[in-house]
Amino acid sequence: MSMAAGEYVSVSSQSDTESADLARESKELAASPAQEHAELTAIYTKRGLDETLASSVATQLMQHDALAAHARDELGISDTLAAKPVQAALASAATFAVGAALPLVMTLVLPLSLLMWGVAASSLLFLALLGFVAARTGGSPAMASVMRVAFWGALAMALTAGVGAIFGVAA
Repeated sequence: MSMAAGEYVSVSSQSDTESADLARESKELAASPAQEHAELTAIYTKRGLDETLASSVATQLMQHDALAAHARDELGISDTLAAKPVQAALASAATFAVGAALPLVMTLVLPLSLLMWGVAASSLLFLALLGFVAARTGGSPAMASVMRVAFWGALAMALTAGVGAIFGVAA
């Protein structure tokens, strides 16, 4: 729940920023449509269109839906990429619950004498495995993902153990 709540708050902030950007862009479109047309034309020219075609594209897109054209091409906001706080929170809750289940299973199979180190080691192993799966799924280099996830996971565990030791809490 903590991760889901954090994700919801974070993505909600992003959504608020997007909404504010769209409101500002809407005001700019109403106040100076010619300047906004020039902005779109410049964007399309930078992307490789000649000035005449860029202006024509800007004109047609602004006639169809000026705010959507500016949101997508000037601000980088589109319906498919827009922040979705509830979806992000649910995805975070689900993935963290599944991720937490793997070390939890280890508590059922490990003897008490190996529990602390076994859960720590298996957690790192599962993190590395999940980093590998995520990299393969996303088409990115697997080793970099595995190392990054394992490093940050190990650091988080070490810091947590260190704080526990400072306050006299044993695992």
